[in-house]
Amino acid sequence: MNLILSDRPLSLMKADHSCTEYIDLSTLHIANCVGCFGCWTKTPGKCVIRDDAVQVYPRIAQSDRVLYVSRVKYGGYDTTMKTMLERAIPVQQAFIRLWNGETHHVQRDVKPKHAVIIGYGDLSEEEKDIFRQLVARNANNMSFTSWRVVFVSEQEVDQVVQSEVQSWDK
Repeated sequence: MNLILSDRPLSLMKADHSCTEYIDLSTLHIANCVGCFGCWTKTPGKCVIRDDAVQVYPRIAQSDRVLYVSRVKYGGYDTTMKTMLERAIPVQQAFIRLWNGETHHVQRDVKPKHAVIIGYGDLSEEEKDIFRQLVARNANNMSFTSWRVVFVSEQEVDQVVQSEVQSWDK
């Protein structure tokens, strides 16, 4: 399954993308993670907060390919995407493993995936560098086997997303 996760509405051209799911996070109710770790202790693998996030993080875990679309603020994901990614902690276990000489959480039935992260906004080179580093650090925790960061202006987002999705069909 391919997954497009966006912090804004996208105008995707209607094509036969039966293996692609698009989720517009801006239309969902997703509360902030409260750091209770109930998803590790009380209800392993399931967040104790019952909102729209519980429908999204399993899809992230089971996707083979993800496309994240997020405004970049101060070198990081903007609020909508960051909130969702923080709420995806149930796909990890409380246990730690060594991975490439670093400690990382053990994944809970998470498919390795290819990722493209489209960061948009009026960004300085410093913000772009910080964001690239963030994505690289997150890649190990998110089971990315490969990833690429693409920076675009706000006006280019739909066109670049459409181009990426079309490349999946080839």
